[in-house]
Amino acid sequence: MSNLDQLRNRVDELNVELLKLINERARLVQEIGRVKETQGVYRYDPVRERSMLDLIKDNNDGPFENSTIEHIFKEIFKAGLELQKDDHRKALLVSRKKKPEDTIVDVKGVKVGTGTPQLIFGPCAVESYEQVATVAEAVKAKGLRLLRGGAYKPRTSPYDFQGLGLEGLKILKRVADEYNLGVISEIVSPQDIETAVQYIDVIQIGARNMQNFELLKAAGAVDKPILLKRGLSATIEEFINAAEYIMAQGNGQIILCERGIRTYERATRNTLDISAVPILKQETHLPVLVDVTHSTGRRDLLLPMAKAALAVGADGIMAEVHPDPAVALSDSAQQMNLKQFDDFMAELQSSTHVRV
Repeated sequence: MSNLDQLRNRVDELNVELLKLINERARLVQEIGRVKETQGVYRYDPVRERSMLDLIKDNNDGPFENSTIEHIFKEIFKAGLELQKDDHRKALLVSRKKKPEDTIVDVKGVKVGTGTPQLIFGPCAVESYEQVATVAEAVKAKGLRLLRGGAYKPRTSPYDFQGLGLEGLKILKRVADEYNLGVISEIVSPQDIETAVQYIDVIQIGARNMQNFELLKAAGAVDKPILLKRGLSATIEEFINAAEYIMAQGNGQIILCERGIRTYERATRNTLDISAVPILKQETHLPVLVDVTHSTGRRDLLLPMAKAALAVGADGIMAEVHPDPAVALSDSAQQMNLKQFDDFMAELQSSTHVRV
């Protein structure tokens, strides 16, 4: 055996010895993490880390510079800290790891999450009984059983129409009873949830409130389905954690809704993140809807986006319908009129074989 081979063999032996020592250290770090958890001590201790680095450098006799040694051991420390996190990180209640089977949410007898897409339509904002009843009649005539409508409208401008509030909820309740429909409406304040559950079948938490944690916790404390929309610039991880806030309070009746995110693109109101649908379906056990109205802000894109959403596995579609969008008090440019709604439904059903 040549001298080179002998040297390489020794390097291999040292590699194995280093591996054993690193893993032994890792097991000790895990044990330290468990002890810290029982004592309520925070895992990261910068003073302790600095002390260890100083000791290591004091014993460094080369050939590596102290800066190199410090970099190597900082990476080892970082890996150990991550190991402690992984050791104590619990699977989220909303995750597939915690519950492999799909969650099915019952909304007034309508099952959301069974594999049969649910189609949800209604005006952007509740403006009058006649307006909502007209849309409800059109929805009911197509065999659909869910209606959306905004009683509280968080708007970008403080001078825009903010909704009818409690009066809007009462209108939704009256229409729901008359047409036997389940109604979905957004609630923006934790204080309003207790009242809202008397009037609506699903509490919607809108994009601007996705990280309103007090609202999420209040929604989690009631026995009522929650429709949670993704925030304007929220990552999928942030979206999932927002749902966890609700479920951690005891309410597992959660429907996720992808409604587009803010990007640099101006051709549409938002950018529909269609890839979020299969990711959310893989990562969580919750049903996932797609709001094609708010994600695009364009009537001409509602149908292709609805087809795309169903093609990637969405559990349903949300879109806005108004008897006369030209005079709507909010989002007039993106709502379908009744004729456009007829055409939308006819084309969607013929091209995707959606059953209602």
